[in-house]
Amino acid sequence: MSTELRDEPEAVEVTPELEADAERAQARQGFLVALPALGYLILFFAVPLLIVFVYSFATRSSTGRTLLQDWNLDSYRRLWDPLVGEIALRSVVLAVLTTVICLLLSYPLAYYMATRPPKTRNLMMVLVLIPFWSNFLVRTYAWRVLLGSDGPISQLSQALGGEPIRILFTNTAVLIGLVYGFLPLMVIPVYAALERMDWSLVEAARDLYAPGWAAFRKVTFPLSMPGVIAGSVLVFIPTLGAYVTPALLGGARTTLLGDYIVSQFLAARNQPFGSALSVAVMVVMLIAVVIYFRRGGRTL
Repeated sequence: MSTELRDEPEAVEVTPELEADAERAQARQGFLVALPALGYLILFFAVPLLIVFVYSFATRSSTGRTLLQDWNLDSYRRLWDPLVGEIALRSVVLAVLTTVICLLLSYPLAYYMATRPPKTRNLMMVLVLIPFWSNFLVRTYAWRVLLGSDGPISQLSQALGGEPIRILFTNTAVLIGLVYGFLPLMVIPVYAALERMDWSLVEAARDLYAPGWAAFRKVTFPLSMPGVIAGSVLVFIPTLGAYVTPALLGGARTTLLGDYIVSQFLAARNQPFGSALSVAVMVVMLIAVVIYFRRGGRTL
């Protein structure tokens, strides 16, 4: 009985040159896929940042015009003014307080969510995300009504025989608004870290007679640190440059960096100084992001 011999393809030897060609081809494909997003980021993010950076070295004329031909460091020297230092300190303190309060409120909730059945977890995640379904400005205006001297909280206090509660246009009102606005940004990464944690390590610690608090302090919390760091960065960075919440809930004594920068561009018409302030805030935010990646961002 005769058999037909079929030609089999010859095996191609994998060489370093072929591997390098394949990697270059894959890199080209990835670049083409990412090109629209890169173009968008360059056009609407990198270019405006470059303009702001250039304007920070410009000169402001007596009529409020920005002169680009005479570059100097005058705007950066103004960063050391006592007023700027007071506003920066207030902003940093409120940002730190907001981050700490969000962490204290979010961690128990995230822990509870991570230890529930999958259906309950999904339902609670939807509830956490519900605030994002409405406009942030509208939600902040709602707090303005609640915290006002004629709001429900003040009226309830008066109905119970107390004094009118005046919280609006204070640092407390700004802090409440910031915590409310950025609380979900802390819950989500902490929950993600706890949900993916190996809970058998906690059980092993309990089997070794570790008390509940010791097991949490030695096992649970260290393993959830990537989520804690990510949530802290996600809350601290936007809080430091917040504009809407301080503008609506704060007063003249609660000016933060965000609304102070806006006032330099719109009211004072001092674009160089406003640009220098913006660059300084971005540098601080960049430092926070670098700390995030160095301390735990890569393991999240």
